[in-house]
Amino acid sequence: MRFASLGSGSAGNALVVEVNNTRLMLDCGFSIKEATSRLARLNLSPEDIAGVVVTHEHDDHAGGAFKFAAKHNIPVWLTYGTLKMAERYFPNQHNLQLNVIDSHTLFSVVDVQVQPYPVPHDAREPVQFVFSDGQHRLGVLTDVGRTTAHIEQQLSGCDALVLECNHDGNMLRNGPYAASLKKRVGGEWGHLENAAAADLLTKLDRSRLQHLIAAHLSAKNNTPLLAKSALANVAGCELDWIGVADQVLGFDWRQIS
Repeated sequence: MRFASLGSGSAGNALVVEVNNTRLMLDCGFSIKEATSRLARLNLSPEDIAGVVVTHEHDDHAGGAFKFAAKHNIPVWLTYGTLKMAERYFPNQHNLQLNVIDSHTLFSVVDVQVQPYPVPHDAREPVQFVFSDGQHRLGVLTDVGRTTAHIEQQLSGCDALVLECNHDGNMLRNGPYAASLKKRVGGEWGHLENAAAADLLTKLDRSRLQHLIAAHLSAKNNTPLLAKSALANVAGCELDWIGVADQVLGFDWRQIS
């Protein structure tokens, strides 16, 4: 089992999870051309993608997902709330293969087991996911305003974590955003700050953890060093052990063994 990122941040998000010969794309906030180019960096083509799973309807996660899926005849999995809010992204006269999921119910796409779980975010029916090959678990959490006991339960004991470190609290408060946007980003339905991500980490069973990636960093209200430092202080590791999902480069394949 391995995973890689095409890019992470407010300008677009996509992650690829591979189990055996099955590859799923989590979200696609990029154009068809851009997504294809970024897949090529991982030695993949759109034809290698068995399915797209969508977390929620915001443009940086769903903006390119449906056109990409329609062009390459790839099925999509999403909640009913996300489906209703994402219809604006559908291409004209499409033949999309849409699979509506329950936010608590495990499903499988060939070799990949997918466990959705609901999160507090300002979208219609947002979820995040834990991916598994039956033995190893990759937990992904971005676009969440606060943590919950259910989130902690889902992410505990994972072999790899991709964890939102969207902003530093001081940088957000003193930064260039309008007051209303600061309130949204920093609120309970917005995005997770570094300190909150670190606090979540303290509540998880990390005994199996092989990879820890800081994701969805704000370009104006955070730095990779601040995010890595917050997580490393809890994980008790060197800064360089913490990975960062870059907006432009994402991150290369990481193997879970």
